Amino acid sequence: MQRQIAYWGATGLVAMVTLFAGFSYLTAAPQAVENFRHVGYPQQLRILLGIGKLAGAIVLLLPRLAALKEWAYAGFTFMWIAAVVAHHLAGDGALVLLPVVLLGALMVSYMTRSANRGGSGPTVLARRAPKEAM
Repeated sequence: MQRQIAYWGATGLVAMVTLFAGFSYLTAAPQAVENFRHVGYPQQLRILLGIGKLAGAIVLLLPRLAALKEWAYAGFTFMWIAAVVAHHLAGDGALVLLPVVLLGALMVSYMTRSANRGGSGPTVLARRAPKEAM
């Protein structure tokens, strides 16, 4: 029960933040446009990240999408690592902490997800190729 509470709390936080950010990116909210300009990112990236954030948040919230969830977790991880670097290089000080906190919530979500993730065995990376006859 505690595991489910941790999972849904962390996943809900990640989904809420990314849904809000995705909508602000796609609607060209003035603050989003200015933030991208401030860190030196092109505005085209704002559109791509907006689509990715919306799609990733929806995937995390929907059941039975184990393979897509792995992609969402990976995408959010790379995105927030890039955000930490971008804010650091832009001299944003404490603003660097927001993506770090979100990475922490993402890690809690990933580590507490259901043991029954729809897969029936080891992940693709853990599988071994069959041994060839010698």
